Amino acid sequence: MHPDLLGWTATAVLMATLVRQMVKQWHSPHPETVSKWLFIGQMTASTLFTIYSALLGATVFVVTNLLLLATALIGQLLAWRRRRATASSSYGRTP
Repeated sequence: MHPDLLGWTATAVLMATLVRQMVKQWHSPHPETVSKWLFIGQMTASTLFTIYSALLGATVFVVTNLLLLATALIGQLLAWRRRRATASSSYGRTP
C-alpha cells in the first residue's frame, strides 16, 4: 500500500468526523457549549501545520490542514450565527 493512500484515508475519516460534529453543533440548542478558544486554537494550529507541511512538501498534510482550517472557520461562523439568533430571539421575551 502506498503511504499516501493511508494519509488520504485518514483525512477522509477525520473530515467525516468533524463534519458530523459541526452538524451536531448546529442543531444543538446550546451554542455556547463550544468554546471560541477551541476554534481559535484549531485555526492557529491548522495554519501553522499547513505552512510546515508545505515546507516539507507533504501534499496530504497540506490538504488535510487546509480542510481542518476550513472546518474551524465554518464551525466558528455557525456558532456565531447561532449565538446571534439565540440572543435576538430571547431579546424580545420578558422573563
